[in-house]
Amino acid sequence: MIRYYSTNRGVPEVDLAEALLTGQAGDKGLFMPDPIPRLAPGFLARARDLSYPELAAEVLGLYTEAAFTPAALKELCDDAYDFDVPLERISGTRHVMRLDRGPTASFKDFAARFMGRALGRLVRERGRELLVLTATSGDTGSAIAHAFLGVEGIRVVVLFPIHEVSDRQRRQMTTLGGNVATLALDSKFDNCQALVKQAFSDPDLAGLGLTSANSINIGRLLPQSVYYIHAASRLADVAGGEKVIFSVPSGNFGDLMGGLLAFHMGLPVERFVVATNANDEVPRFLETGRYAKIDPSLKCISNAMNVGHPSNLARVVDLYGGSMDEVGNLRVPPDLPRMRRELHGVSIDDAHTRAAIVEAYKTHGAVLEPHGAVGWAGLQSFLDLHPELAGTTAISLETAHPAKFPEEIRALIGIDPPLPDSLRGLDSGVEHHREMATEYGSFKDFLVREYRA
Repeated sequence: MIRYYSTNRGVPEVDLAEALLTGQAGDKGLFMPDPIPRLAPGFLARARDLSYPELAAEVLGLYTEAAFTPAALKELCDDAYDFDVPLERISGTRHVMRLDRGPTASFKDFAARFMGRALGRLVRERGRELLVLTATSGDTGSAIAHAFLGVEGIRVVVLFPIHEVSDRQRRQMTTLGGNVATLALDSKFDNCQALVKQAFSDPDLAGLGLTSANSINIGRLLPQSVYYIHAASRLADVAGGEKVIFSVPSGNFGDLMGGLLAFHMGLPVERFVVATNANDEVPRFLETGRYAKIDPSLKCISNAMNVGHPSNLARVVDLYGGSMDEVGNLRVPPDLPRMRRELHGVSIDDAHTRAAIVEAYKTHGAVLEPHGAVGWAGLQSFLDLHPELAGTTAISLETAHPAKFPEEIRALIGIDPPLPDSLRGLDSGVEHHREMATEYGSFKDFLVREYRA
C-alpha cells in the first residue's frame, strides 16, 4: 500500500486520507507518495480510447485504493470532469492543451473539483468538519471556492493579494458567499501563503480542523498528473515509447509536479520546459545549483505565477534525491545533472510574453492568455536551442481562459475573447470580502473569532 511521507522527514508516514485531510505535514513538510506507482503494462495503449473521467479513475485509482472504492472513485471522477480538454495543433508537431474549459475557466478546476468531492466524502464518512485555508495568486482561489461551495462540513477561507489579481479573477471568489470567506491583503502571494503555512503549525488553532487546498496538499497534485497522460496518449505513440515535450507555465510548481508524477509513473517524456515569468529563482537554480528566493516577488502580467519561493520546489528537490525545507534552505543538494537532463528552465519577461501573444495570433490564429503565452514562448525558446528535437511532439499548457484578461488581450491583438458561460454575470455580482493587515496576529484573530466553536 502506498504511504505518504513528509519531505522534512520529521513525522511518521500517513495514509492518503490523512494526507488529504491534513494538507501540510506536522513538521511543515509536504507529503510525497512512497512508492510512486507505475502504470500497468499496456495501459498507455488503452489510454487513447478512454474518456477523461475513465482515464482519471484508472490513474488516480493507483493512489486511492485505501481511501475510496473503485465505484466511489468512478463517481467522483464522473462528477468532477464533465468538461472538454481540447488539444489544439498550432504548427507542425507543436500543440496547446487548453485546460480552461472547467467551471472557473482555469486548470485549477482539475484538482479543485476532485478535491472538493473527495474531501466532502471523507468528511461525511468520518463525521469530521474541516476549515480549508487557501492562498491564491489568481486562479486557485476561485477554483477552490467554487469546488467547495455548499459542501457540507467544510468551510473555506481564501487569502489573495488585492492588487495582483485581475478583476474577473477577484470576482470569481468574492461573489460567492455561503461557506466561502475571502480576505484581501495589500501584499504579495508569498505573504498570503506564509500566513496559511504558519496557521497550520500553530498549536492554538489545532481544534479548527485546518487543511489546505493549495498545491501543498497532495490532493492537488495527483489529479494534475492525469492530463499529461491524456494529451500524450492522444498526440503521440507513447505506448510504443515515443517521447513528448511538455512546456509548463510555472509559479508555485504544483502543475510541474503533476507532470513529474506522470513521468515517474512511466509516461515517456523527452523534457519538461519549466517556464517562469520574471520570477526566475528556479531557472537560475537549475543553471547555477544555488537557490535564492525573490523577496518580494516581482509583479508580472502572468499574475498567477508571481511566486518568489515555490512551495512545491521542496517536492521537486525531494524527487531528485535532495532535501529543501519549507523556507528554501537546501539541506541536501539534489542530483542536478539529472535535473538538467529532464528539466529545462527558462524565464519569460512581460515584453516577451506580450510578443508571444501577438505572434501566436498573427501567425497561427491562436489566442493565448499571459500564462499560456509564457509556456508557449518557453517552448519556442527551448526548440530554438535544440533543433534536433524539432519533429518531437511538443505540448504547451494553456492554463486559463483568455477572457480572464480582456484588457491585455484587447490591447495586444485587438479582439475581445469570447466570454465562456462560466464567466457570464460576474461583472454584476455583489462582492463580499474583508481587507486584512499582512501580519499573522490579525489572521489568527480572524480565525479564532469566526471559526472557533
